[in-house]
Amino acid sequence: MTSDTGSNTREILRQAALTYHETPRPGKLEIRATKPLANGRDLSLAYSPGVAEACLEIKADPTAAARYTTRGNLVAVVSNGTAVLGLGNIGALASKPVMEGKAVLFKKFAGIDCFDIEVNESDPEKLADIVCALEPTFGAINLEDIKAPDCFVVEKLCRERMNIPVFHDDQHGTAIVVGAAATNALYVAGKDWGDIKVVSTGGGAAGIACLNMLLKLGVKRENVWLCDLHGLVHEGREIDMNPQKAAFAQGTDLRTLDQVIDGADLFLGLSGPGVLKPEQVARMAARPIIFALANPTPEIMPDDAREVAPDAIIATGRSDFPNQVNNVLCFPFIFRGALDVGATEINDEMELACIEGIAALARATTSAEAAAAYQGEKLTFGADYLIPKPFDPRLSATVSTAVAKAAMESGVATRPIEDLEAYREKLRSSVFKSALLMRPVFEAARTASRRLVFSEGEDERVLRAAQAILEDTTEQPILIGRPEVIESRCERAGLKIRPGTDFTIVNPENDPRYRDYWGTYHEIMARRGVTPDLARAIMRTNTTAIGAVMVHREEADCLICGTFGEYRWHLNYVTQVLGTAKQHAVGALSLMILEDGPLFLADTHVYSDPTAEQIAEAVIGAARHVKRFGLFPNVALCGRSQFGNQDTETAHRLRDAMAILDSAPRDFCYEGEMNIDTALDPALRERVFPGNRMQGAANVLVFAHADAASGVRNILKMKGGGLEVGPILMGMGNRAHIVTPSITPRGLLNMAAIAGTPVAAYG
Repeated sequence: MTSDTGSNTREILRQAALTYHETPRPGKLEIRATKPLANGRDLSLAYSPGVAEACLEIKADPTAAARYTTRGNLVAVVSNGTAVLGLGNIGALASKPVMEGKAVLFKKFAGIDCFDIEVNESDPEKLADIVCALEPTFGAINLEDIKAPDCFVVEKLCRERMNIPVFHDDQHGTAIVVGAAATNALYVAGKDWGDIKVVSTGGGAAGIACLNMLLKLGVKRENVWLCDLHGLVHEGREIDMNPQKAAFAQGTDLRTLDQVIDGADLFLGLSGPGVLKPEQVARMAARPIIFALANPTPEIMPDDAREVAPDAIIATGRSDFPNQVNNVLCFPFIFRGALDVGATEINDEMELACIEGIAALARATTSAEAAAAYQGEKLTFGADYLIPKPFDPRLSATVSTAVAKAAMESGVATRPIEDLEAYREKLRSSVFKSALLMRPVFEAARTASRRLVFSEGEDERVLRAAQAILEDTTEQPILIGRPEVIESRCERAGLKIRPGTDFTIVNPENDPRYRDYWGTYHEIMARRGVTPDLARAIMRTNTTAIGAVMVHREEADCLICGTFGEYRWHLNYVTQVLGTAKQHAVGALSLMILEDGPLFLADTHVYSDPTAEQIAEAVIGAARHVKRFGLFPNVALCGRSQFGNQDTETAHRLRDAMAILDSAPRDFCYEGEMNIDTALDPALRERVFPGNRMQGAANVLVFAHADAASGVRNILKMKGGGLEVGPILMGMGNRAHIVTPSITPRGLLNMAAIAGTPVAAYG
């Protein structure tokens, strides 16, 4: 790359970053009300006079603040901007974008509300006074980007004087993630804490905290060699010393990094670019561990280190190399656990629990969500995967629960959690938006072991879903695909499962049942123009037809297909093979999980222009499936017409569907025809049609045209932040489901749970 090209690239990135921060609204945060303020009564409750009641409750019992205010879920990110990562002492105001970013991470990863507070105060004792005065507002304090040694003073004073957690993330967050990475690096290298020699460069807050953490994990103090800009920290040195550095002073005549690097097992760099030379790496111990964490340029580039030590285990602070040491693996979740038990501090026990939680996750199977966020990377535990990725959704439940448990066991929790497993599930639900709603379906699926055949068995999403199915359910996945392709893709994706061992494969190119399958298909289709030759060709090339034949032959209980291709193409083969007079497709039902609750939509895919009978069937099918989620169906038949005010063809079909539904008793609520806003707004509906049969907002919308249903589905998914479960193919006796190409591994797991529900329970 030429210098001109590099400059142009940097300018493009610079402008993109500025635009990101400026538009469509300046900054990265906003405040939203969590209670209605729609009328005078709301105002009287939110403010005067109603607010006085909450104030008096808190005055009588200070712990009630966690019940009546946001304090129990509110963190302050406090900085004076004296040590902003990569930028130095830029001042409080200039540090605000960084602190806003930290607040966004709290919300994104742990659901914690956060205010960024930038303070123009360089005196550490005065800064501590300001922070301590904030205690009534916040449930915890995150100190950020305060230079050393001032940060040690500020944190010490605040911890002594405040009765809430105070955590300097630059110190302890870094130390925790380094501790987790080092734990697994030693595991991979076959080394023990008590035996290793550690050489570190960088005597700042993060470096000192990391060394102290390594001591807690078992490293011997006499085996730690700390270097900074002035060389080795040694006994008798006076230049640029403080008590934190002095604790690691060595009694030796050696004075430089080059002199102390011989035989080092672990190099820990939190200093600057190019500090560690390749020739020095060559003199380290066998299988050296190199944590070169300076940003943006590490102490040594990984490729340079591997030239002299091919077996080196390397971590950096950069996202474009394996093993990024990123504080976001730690701070959202240690605060989540601390806040949820009302911890008065974050102690050693909680930090060590955080380390073990992070390290254990990396040793476990990689999640499908993490793999989706980091496509192209091999996320298999080993030298290049020591710690989880920041977007691994398992972090919240695993790490926060470990921290909460440690807080309770160490006696610093003021609101202990009685059921930690329920707490863990609650955290999982907050990350996997579908988890809570899907729980009844998963429970029903566990009552029977059903065989699920996936027609696109070579798709990586299917492979990840198959592993999750084997881990989370009693279902038995069957994959259609070439064994060698599936094997290699499992290995590439870092999955533990293997064909033939963990799941069954149907190989379209060479399966002993081939003659039976094409014979069955020909028997079904002989009077619909399918010749034996065509049947043979279809059974060699059409995996959806193969899967449908397997279900027909009772070699599988349900087919899941559609990860690529057009929906109705798959539907054609499903209905050919599995459709009967009693079991036929009556519509596709999509569950949209929204911030304010679930909303079901039908028919999104099957009938473009359904008849009144088909609309009625879709309503009945939707109501039956909604009950699977533990919900009472409130079905609205939606169109442009509003309770008979238009004389259109679709309005007539909706009215006729209502008449069909009224012809027999129903165990669910339905009403129509009506507009979508009328369906979702009970007050509006009561004004339009007083005394209508529906109570509350509709949770199922059934449309007279697939274009309307599909349009609403896609708008909610793309612009409304909705998470889709489905589409669920109704009417086929739970013997087949056709997904869409946008589905994720998590979505496939949800569909597997739906498919795994016993047929006797739900049609």
